[in-house]
Amino acid sequence: MTAKCAIERRSYAPGQHGQARTRRASDYSLQLREKQKLRRMYGLQERQFRGIFKRAERHAGVTGENLLALLEQRLDNVVYRMGLACSRRQARQLVSHGHILVNDRKTDIPSYTASVGDVVQVRPRSRDLPSIKASVDVAENQAMVTWIDCDHAALKGIIRALPTKEDIGAPVNEQIVVELYSR
Repeated sequence: MTAKCAIERRSYAPGQHGQARTRRASDYSLQLREKQKLRRMYGLQERQFRGIFKRAERHAGVTGENLLALLEQRLDNVVYRMGLACSRRQARQLVSHGHILVNDRKTDIPSYTASVGDVVQVRPRSRDLPSIKASVDVAENQAMVTWIDCDHAALKGIIRALPTKEDIGAPVNEQIVVELYSR
């Protein structure tokens, strides 16, 4: 808890000359920061993110909202939103280790795009995992997303609708990301 504490946020750059010069961020740097924030939030590599963006461009409607909807429909994110995992990374691990069933079929691909009507549940053999039980206990006390009907007792959820921008509530301006990719 001293002035040299790494946790303390500073309004200047690190290093000897960090306080001396403050530059105005360029438009490109703002766009890049926004894209990186979104990428890191969902835990994606650049190639995966770019592929999702291209799919969002092909869909009818607003590209930025399509991008957010496609990111939310990823299976690892759906598992996280259902409250079966405490973080998206943990959800990704649950999916890739084969603990999740989609429509009664084992699905171990985190990038699987869940669609309306899909039933996502925990495999019967995996129901007793301590990490899942702890996550569900925490999730029962929190507000759930409106586009997934989740039954915590059965460790099961049904996707009722496609997510909208209001449902997502991400602290990201997706329009800036669209501007970056449309350069």
